[in-house]
Amino acid sequence: MNKSIWFLVLVVCHTIGINSQIHAQLLVAHRGASAEAPENSLSSFQLAWEEDADAIEGDFYLTSDEQIVCIHDETTKRVSDVDMKVSNSTLEQLQKLDVGSWKDSQYANERIPTIQDVLATIPFGKSFFIEIKCGPEILPILKPILLDSGIPLSQLKIISFDEDVVKVAKQTMPDIETFWVVGFKKDKQQGKWMPTIDDVLKTAASINADGLDLKAELEVINSDVVARCRDAGLGLHAWTVDDPKLAEQLIEFGFDSVTTNRPGFLRQALVVSKTEAKQSPVEVPSDEERSTTTQAIGKE
Repeated sequence: MNKSIWFLVLVVCHTIGINSQIHAQLLVAHRGASAEAPENSLSSFQLAWEEDADAIEGDFYLTSDEQIVCIHDETTKRVSDVDMKVSNSTLEQLQKLDVGSWKDSQYANERIPTIQDVLATIPFGKSFFIEIKCGPEILPILKPILLDSGIPLSQLKIISFDEDVVKVAKQTMPDIETFWVVGFKKDKQQGKWMPTIDDVLKTAASINADGLDLKAELEVINSDVVARCRDAGLGLHAWTVDDPKLAEQLIEFGFDSVTTNRPGFLRQALVVSKTEAKQSPVEVPSDEERSTTTQAIGKE
């Protein structure tokens, strides 16, 4: 083998190792590739897949006619020119709205998708984080949709800030992982972050959560917190991270996934960062060294 081919083999193996490390932690597209396309839209989810996201995350409410739709707020005001309360509106009424033009004219006439529409976009081997924004009343409607979707249940995750939603979801759909979403706020008077990790772990145990989806706050999250969560048998996920340095820190801590508005950008930034950090001169063995190695292998 000549020197140039040997060098190429080493470089390719090195690069594959770096990319494997990046993929060891999932990059979850927050409401799709929402920095570039309208959040929670089919365009946003499709773009996330094109940008090599490992998973998408979408927000879901129940309509007045018991349809499950993908939208973050309880009203349509922020993403359309009409103010309608989702729970008081039918699917037909909601799907008349343009929920894309607010982002960019190229997305004019984008419609609010149903959960079935979103499920249909999921490629083989990719995951879907389903954030429930209403209460447990949505779960009896959601269960048959997920079970009949044909998507392996291991690819589906139910997440919520609502403790009751997580608890009931786990009771009624035990084969689907459930994560409790936790935000942190600093008490200005006491200077403490709330809730405390003690409280978080206690609640997670009481609702039988499979994991935690924590706000990426480094004043709260550290290696000790991660160890305590792991000792409790909990999966660990973080939101919402567009800063590569923060993502790197969370990956070093061992988080299972990082949620981002910019999956393509963050993927590339992490690959570049890992490449630069691990970059070192690749020594090409001399002809004599290769000959000695070959002879040794031949004797085994």
